[in-house]
Amino acid sequence: MATAHVVISLQRDAKGQYLFDLICHHLNLLEKDYFGIRYVDPDKQRHWLEVTKSIAKQIKSQPPFTMCLRVKFYPPEPAALKEEITRYLVFLQIKRDLYHGRLLCKTSDAAMLAAFILQAEIGDYDPGKHPEGYSSKFQFFPKHSEKLERRIADIHKTELIGQTPETSERNFLQKAQMLETYGVDPHPCKDVSGNPAFLAFTPFGFVVLQGNKRVHFLKWNEVTKLKFEGKTFHIYANQKEVILTYFAPTPEACKHLWKCGVEHQAFYKLEKSSQVRTVSSSNLFFKGSRFRYSGRVAKEVMEQSAKIKREPPEIHRAGLVPSRSCPSITHGPRLSSVPRTRRRAVHISIMEGLESLRDSAHSTPVRSVSHGECFMPRSRSQATDASEGTAVISDEAYSPSDSVLPTPVAEHSMELAVSRQINGAPCSIEEEKESEAGTPSYGEGGDFGADSRSAREGAWGDSALSEVEQVNKFVLSVLRLLLVTIGLLFVLLLLLIILTESDLDIAFLRDIRQTPEFEQFHYEYFCPLRRWFACKLRWVGGLLINK
Repeated sequence: MATAHVVISLQRDAKGQYLFDLICHHLNLLEKDYFGIRYVDPDKQRHWLEVTKSIAKQIKSQPPFTMCLRVKFYPPEPAALKEEITRYLVFLQIKRDLYHGRLLCKTSDAAMLAAFILQAEIGDYDPGKHPEGYSSKFQFFPKHSEKLERRIADIHKTELIGQTPETSERNFLQKAQMLETYGVDPHPCKDVSGNPAFLAFTPFGFVVLQGNKRVHFLKWNEVTKLKFEGKTFHIYANQKEVILTYFAPTPEACKHLWKCGVEHQAFYKLEKSSQVRTVSSSNLFFKGSRFRYSGRVAKEVMEQSAKIKREPPEIHRAGLVPSRSCPSITHGPRLSSVPRTRRRAVHISIMEGLESLRDSAHSTPVRSVSHGECFMPRSRSQATDASEGTAVISDEAYSPSDSVLPTPVAEHSMELAVSRQINGAPCSIEEEKESEAGTPSYGEGGDFGADSRSAREGAWGDSALSEVEQVNKFVLSVLRLLLVTIGLLFVLLLLLIILTESDLDIAFLRDIRQTPEFEQFHYEYFCPLRRWFACKLRWVGGLLINK
């Protein structure tokens, strides 16, 4: 996976759509609706670049801006994509998901997926080029075992001979799309009991994972509404009015989670982009955030892809680099000449069209919550029908990815390697020193990294804090409602005065004008006020004429 860094100079008011189109043109990519540009703010919070807004107004950091291109909406059937260039880019993204532990599978499926990667990137087995144990030089998962490595080599040697890179990539996509965590980009949260969980949006619905167990799955047509307030995220479903509540680490993370959910629901659920509506995070119009998905929906994208008629673009595939600590990675050239006058430099990291390791590989993934368990692969019909309950767990003792890991966030100040000792792969002495010096270690408590005692204390503190926050939110809501009510009454009063003082001849206005209260108001307040305004207007008009 060669990482290419592209430096682009943009006008100060350039919008996200211009940059996105520029990158897709650079990649010769037409089926671009599945992809997006992501960046990380100074608080280490991820954001998708909104194409309708100015780039400079979205990014809080100072230029040059560093952003990454990656798959945003995973295709429901990636092997059926029209163009090979699109399939290749999705292949790279899923391979990356497999490596970072986002794509769970049992050992037999893991061996087959890794063998497809080997066949696609190094070709047929050659005893002269590939000595004994050659598969152990490559890292496909967060952790390996010798048995798995031998199985990968056996499949590559015997079952995949003669397959072209395109065929191997297509077979890889067909295999990956059948896994339950296909398309998962996990958002770390906590449930109402304080237990760590991961929320994710897939092509088929909304998923909640705890450890490596799927505890909730809702199809997109079952999800009726997504809401958030502060750190609290709510999911409403039409089956018995189910309400799921989770707590994000920060309000910004919760808002990002909500936006991702709104976009994914619109993309996969709607029939036409004309059906997209502006969504509010609150039931009250004067409160909360408003957001609207801008773009085509999945059905329109597939219809448009079917109309593509051109010569297939040339694909420059990157071969695997045998390395334990940093597999399949070579850094491409970085352009340096960037005009600075009235322009802003944007660094786009492209891993052959995908998210750069600057965004994810230089930080340590969280240690898994549970061990020795993994998802059983099931058919797509079984996966989509299981709308509730816990997924079946494999009885195999070893899993290459024994828990869903959150997408790592870049630590730009440290050049850390991808794989560390806690993920089952060796790391260098220099990495160990960096880890001891400045890298926080994570326990078996999941993403928030605490032992059982601190987890209990943290849960109690969070519950007490949440009660105070709920009271504060209630008081703020009442104050907002009171202010809005007073404002509306004031506007209605002004409107009534204007109507009664006008020449409209309506029955109820005539009745108001005949009351003693109105006559008193008219002669004692309205007429003097009108004369005062007329005097001031004449004075201002005289000043303007004299000038």
